[in-house]
Amino acid sequence: MNRRDSLKAIGFGTLSTGILLEACKPKDNKLAEDSTGTGAAAGDTTGRQPFEVELEKKLNAEKFFNDHEMATITVLGDIIIPKDARSGSASDAKVPAFIEFIVKDMPDHQTPMRGGLRWLDLQCLNRYGKTFVDASSSQQIEMVTEIAYPKKAKPEMAQGVSFFNRMRDLTASGFYTSKIGIEDLGYVGNSPGKWDGVPADVLKQYDIQDPWGNKW
Repeated sequence: MNRRDSLKAIGFGTLSTGILLEACKPKDNKLAEDSTGTGAAAGDTTGRQPFEVELEKKLNAEKFFNDHEMATITVLGDIIIPKDARSGSASDAKVPAFIEFIVKDMPDHQTPMRGGLRWLDLQCLNRYGKTFVDASSSQQIEMVTEIAYPKKAKPEMAQGVSFFNRMRDLTASGFYTSKIGIEDLGYVGNSPGKWDGVPADVLKQYDIQDPWGNKW
């Protein structure tokens, strides 16, 4: 299966609208990339209130996830949205930085995300004697498969399913509100059209003049 088929198969249709609305805050018609992965160009304050600018500076100065947690998020994100012939992976789209920013901006994500990452490591330590990041690729996929399909997951995997649902939502939100993700979708947004005036046959039908005084 390709990336788009895979996302549908693991429940991409359940993507949280609330997360998307919070994440998608373009500052102009071009989504610029910055080091935080939030889509805002560094130093760009166009269309934002002073308190928004100050809040962003504050959040960017803070750090929530440690290096190990960020490494785990990076691996998980690239499993959810891997690089393919069409576009880059989640990490190429700076999704890990996006998630770091979002959990600081929306603190309700902090405990479930940190708890879920620890749960994942404990599961892998019990199974493979290694954390998720240190496990082999096949072991990582094996672990993810057990929590990526809610209807097929075992009851004891409930915490992992809840965590992975959140991780998948955040990953998809970050990817598809990035420059890479928007290009992947082929979305072009509003674009100027060409207006040639009312068609001559319509003017003639209603016996009216065109702007240049010609009567039909």
